[in-house]
Amino acid sequence: MSELRNCFDRTLNTKGICPENSLYFVACGAALCAEKTIDFDKVIEEVKNYRGSGNFAFNPPLFKDEEDYKKFSDRHAKATVLQKELKGYKGKAYVGMDAGSTTVKGVVLNDDGELLYSKYLPSKGNPVEIIKGFLEEVYAINPEINIVSSAVTGYGEEIIKNAFDVDYGIVETIAHFTAAKYFMPDVEFIIDIGGQDIKCFKIHNGAIDNIFLNEACSSGCGSFLQTFANALGYEIADFAKLGLFAKRPVDLGSRCTVFMNSSVKQAQKDGATIEDISAGLSLSVVKNALYKVIRASSPDELGKRVVVQGGTFLNDAVLRAFEQEMGVEVVRPNIAGLMGAYGAALYSKNKSKGNGKSKLANKETLKNFVHDIKVTNCGMCSNNCRLTINSFGGGRRFIAGNRCERPITKKSQSNELNMYAQKLKLLEEYKPVEGLRGKLGMPMALNMFEMYPFWYRFFTELKFEVFHSPFSTRKIYQRGQQTIPSDTICFPAKLVHGHIQTLIDEGAETIFYPCMSYNFDEHLGDNHYNCPVVAYYPEVINNNMKDVQKICFIKEYFGVHMPKHFPQKAYEALSKYFPDLTLNEVRKAAKLAYDEQDKYRKKVIAKGNEIIEKAEKEGKKIMVLAGRPYHVDPEINHGIDKLISSFNVAIVSEDVVSPRVEKFHTNVLNQWTYHSRLYAAAKYVTTRKDMELIQLVSFGCGVDAITTDEVREILEKEGKIYTQIKIDEITNLGAVKIRIRSLLAAIDND
Repeated sequence: MSELRNCFDRTLNTKGICPENSLYFVACGAALCAEKTIDFDKVIEEVKNYRGSGNFAFNPPLFKDEEDYKKFSDRHAKATVLQKELKGYKGKAYVGMDAGSTTVKGVVLNDDGELLYSKYLPSKGNPVEIIKGFLEEVYAINPEINIVSSAVTGYGEEIIKNAFDVDYGIVETIAHFTAAKYFMPDVEFIIDIGGQDIKCFKIHNGAIDNIFLNEACSSGCGSFLQTFANALGYEIADFAKLGLFAKRPVDLGSRCTVFMNSSVKQAQKDGATIEDISAGLSLSVVKNALYKVIRASSPDELGKRVVVQGGTFLNDAVLRAFEQEMGVEVVRPNIAGLMGAYGAALYSKNKSKGNGKSKLANKETLKNFVHDIKVTNCGMCSNNCRLTINSFGGGRRFIAGNRCERPITKKSQSNELNMYAQKLKLLEEYKPVEGLRGKLGMPMALNMFEMYPFWYRFFTELKFEVFHSPFSTRKIYQRGQQTIPSDTICFPAKLVHGHIQTLIDEGAETIFYPCMSYNFDEHLGDNHYNCPVVAYYPEVINNNMKDVQKICFIKEYFGVHMPKHFPQKAYEALSKYFPDLTLNEVRKAAKLAYDEQDKYRKKVIAKGNEIIEKAEKEGKKIMVLAGRPYHVDPEINHGIDKLISSFNVAIVSEDVVSPRVEKFHTNVLNQWTYHSRLYAAAKYVTTRKDMELIQLVSFGCGVDAITTDEVREILEKEGKIYTQIKIDEITNLGAVKIRIRSLLAAIDND
């Protein structure tokens, strides 16, 4: 790859060479090391008959024999949607479409819910053309069809709705729930495994009570099996059948695709057959879904009335593995791969009550249909979103890539009921004041989003001109990217490097970024530590950024949790850098700094209370967007707060409601200040019908493996829904939107 070589040379400022046939160098080296001749005919014969030692862990067979498989097939054949002819059909018809991540599905139903027509095709990156083809086929088969209503669901819901004037858009979770109820009215648990995503919902009292979606990994999805089938030279359907009667399905555990590769190769080396591997991978898909996505402690907690959906469950090996792992017989409809589209069609039927005429694009509209795509930058705010503008003719268009509604409405989104935006405004009030001791810069990262008022007032009183780096941007992140020592650290920590480099590039001669083992004691936990990353990241910066050696970089340890001792300790630490400081002026500055921090904290709570009161008066739902202080950073949250606000709800942060709770017992060691707030906020939300909690979690945050389970337990114990959003350098706002819509839909159905 020539451009990869060029990029390598540019980055390292070197000139590498890529010899001819370099791909074979390792094999050539092995050949050169050979010490004896070999008979290739003999080797080929031995490989052909190789059966290995068979020394690998395996599970019981999926089916004992053909008779066992026949009983299984007959049982599942009962969950069947009847098929009728579309051609010549004169009655009312309902169209449902599911524009998924990898496939597009479309169905046409009659008044009895019977299937008149269906289509299941790969999306090929453009669901618009696939849906257009589906509708053209429907009209070609039955030119006089009477479509009463239509609905669309899936990742491509909005673009399809706008392109073809579909009557209803429906979030995927509700579409699949609607379809599942058709086959099992008292369903308790639904699991849908698609090509690249998993959707699971627990049902309580006829409403969605909890939602599980895979966050970033596709190891429990259909593409997982597809990858291995293709790698081993099989079509997925043929590969799946191979595993049905495997004698010893390999126990591959529940691992991601990357690690599973080595496990599969090792199993082959140990003598496992293709049949054994096929069955083993089907078992792994199920285990990944149950124990990695749903994180069930046991199958029993999911219920006994189960409906399975999604194209992956058309694989009998996966279905059998799921039943064996769950210990129950489940229902798999014969249209398992079409359930999203089928549910959308049923939804449109229920909504229209069988009356009226659909707005769905007709034959003439499809003849004149155009789809033009233009890519541009929004430029209406600092996000500068990269927009994809889809135009369909007749004034219809759809804009994708926007983090807010401004490119569509041309109006700035109101932040009146958004605590995240209000916090940024409060921080912007701290303007630099010229000081006799010169300029002192601070990185606006990690705990500085909460501690800045304290340090700003402290150093301003000590006659420094205090300023901070700008709020994060992609450019700031890239500026420090090459000094990040570990890719497994959380994204908020990675951003610190860019902030420090930005301060240096802007001419800061003194940067203050202290180590802080402790935070303020809010009396909500067993202790009040900062998390290790927040507490000691200045040491990482000092050891990995050479440029900090060129300036005065202050990374001393400070203990703001001890107001009595702070002035003396601060004086001792700072006098090493500023010998003219006096203990008396440090004492005065410290007192005013504590007052300022208290004042800022009261402002945050007062503003949050104001948002809650206004939301109560207007009858709006209140979302507690719970995370850490630095989650208000626009580059970290990727505009998630604005996305949630667009659903006409109010947003407050966890530190607004946590003071309303007294310290209570938790099932984990509650020793971090930020965690204590999370638990307290979750506890408070359980006392309010108009409040829900959404937890923001960073990939790479080890301690959040603990907080997420505890927050979930606190909420679910009182019948509340737990929603988690994981964020990193890149966030799929489409997946976030599904979670939020699913949460709101579940609340509405409660």
